Amino acid sequence: MPHVILGLLMLWPQSLYELTKNFESGISLFYSSSTGSIKRALDRLLSAGHIRVASTGGRRGKKTYEITDSGRDEFRRWMHEELIGADFETAALSRSFFLGLLPAAERPEVAARIERRIATEQARLEAIRERVATDGVPEEWRDVARYQLATLEYGLASCRTARDWARTHLV
Repeated sequence: MPHVILGLLMLWPQSLYELTKNFESGISLFYSSSTGSIKRALDRLLSAGHIRVASTGGRRGKKTYEITDSGRDEFRRWMHEELIGADFETAALSRSFFLGLLPAAERPEVAARIERRIATEQARLEAIRERVATDGVPEEWRDVARYQLATLEYGLASCRTARDWARTHLV
């Protein structure tokens, strides 16, 4: 979440309320959060020096946050790092969402990294399908196996769609 917040602050300085609204209106398509989790991430980013309070105003002392040079460097580093972890879809979509913030010359490298990560997941699922296809399923488990295989096929179809999407939209 901190890197998504950095990406949002790359667009313009924002308050906690504005960041929450931006999560609700766009980021929530691939990343869910609460106001409390955004606030905790802001506190960590402040402590790390990646953002600062740009202004405090109003009766309630509403803070507006802006990204620092350190935050810009951290955001760029994150955009270029390998996509790791089980939730590759969130990692890929969060980087895709902010790809336009990178210089045009750097975008193909990040886009290729996203497509490669999707391909890796697809290959992993295909290996599982291959292994399952060679294993015998006892009669009493065939109904269970049928739906488990349907779920695996969904994952494979999702990967194929994601790769097509990446090749079409991230070039």
